[in-house]
Amino acid sequence: MRRFRKTLTTAVLTTLLVGSTAGWAAASSESASSGPLPGTAAWLADDSLGKELPDPTTATPSEVAAFFADLTDTQRQRLVEDHPTVVGNLDGAPVNLRYEANAPAGDQVLAYDPRGRGLIAQVVGDLENATHVSVIVPGSDVDISAFDGTARRAADLQEAAGDDTAVIAWAGYTTPSGIGLDLATGWLAEAGAERLTRFTDGLDAVGRPAPSLFCHSYGSVVCGLAAPDTDASDIVVMGSPGMRAGNVTALHTDAHIWAAKSPDDWIDRVPNVEFLGLGHGADPTSPGFGATVLPADDVPAHDEYFTPGTSTLTAFAAIADGDL
Repeated sequence: MRRFRKTLTTAVLTTLLVGSTAGWAAASSESASSGPLPGTAAWLADDSLGKELPDPTTATPSEVAAFFADLTDTQRQRLVEDHPTVVGNLDGAPVNLRYEANAPAGDQVLAYDPRGRGLIAQVVGDLENATHVSVIVPGSDVDISAFDGTARRAADLQEAAGDDTAVIAWAGYTTPSGIGLDLATGWLAEAGAERLTRFTDGLDAVGRPAPSLFCHSYGSVVCGLAAPDTDASDIVVMGSPGMRAGNVTALHTDAHIWAAKSPDDWIDRVPNVEFLGLGHGADPTSPGFGATVLPADDVPAHDEYFTPGTSTLTAFAAIADGDL
C-alpha cells in the first residue's frame, strides 16, 4: 500500500507539473550551446606552422595539450593573436594562453563564449601553481549577464580556503531559464555534464590537481551526470533537487560525495521523484543516499550556502583545501 501511495503521488505530481509548465515550455525552452566556436574555420585552415591544428570539436584535451607542448613560445603567441576565440576556449591549452586570449572579457578568464546567453569560466587564485583546485557549478538562470553571484561565491570560497587553493566559477553550460520543463528535466544537465567533463579533463591535461566540484541546485544534476566520467576528488552538492541517481553507488564514481541542505531552503518543498523524465530523483541528504551530510542549519536561504560565517562555507573551505 505504501508503494502504491508513493507511485500515485508521483503520478499526480507529474501530471500537475506537466499541466503547469506546458504553457511555458515554448517560452522557456533553451538550446544548449553547441557547434564550432567562432573562428574555428579560420583556425582549421591555418597551415602556417606546417602542421594541422587540433580540431576544437574532436581533439581531446590531452591531444590539445600535447600539440601546444610541441610549439615554441613564438608559435604559441601567434596562435593567441590570430585565433583568440579558439585558444581562449580550448580545453587542454596552457592556462596563461587562455587568460591572454580572453583578456578583453576580464581578469583570469579561462573560457568565454558570447553566443546566445553566453558561457564563461573565471579563476580566483593562482591556478597555475595551486595545490588544490575547486570548480563551482551553478544552477539555473546563470549566464554571462548574471554571473556576478557565482563569481562572488568563488571569491568567498577561495578566501576561506587559502592561498594554495584556486577556485573556478564555471558558468560553462546553458542553464535553465525561469520556471518550465528545462528545470524539471535533465536534457540541459546532460549537455552540461559533457562540457564539465571535458573542462575537468582539460585541467588534468595541463597538470592541475583533480578538482573538487561544488554544485548548487540544478548544477548538482549536472555533477551527478558527470560523476562517472570526471576525475573529481570530491563532489559537494547543496540545495539539490537530486543527482539523477538513487544513491552514491549509482553515481559510479570514486569521488567523495558530500551534501548540504538548509531547513530554510525552498528546495525542500520540491518532491524528490523521477518519473517519465521529470524530476531528478533522490534527495542527496537523505539517509539512504549515502552522501556525507554537512551542517547547514545556519544557512538562511537557497542561494546562501557560500555566505561567509556559515557552517557550510567553513566545511566547503576545509574540503577545498584537502582538510576534510
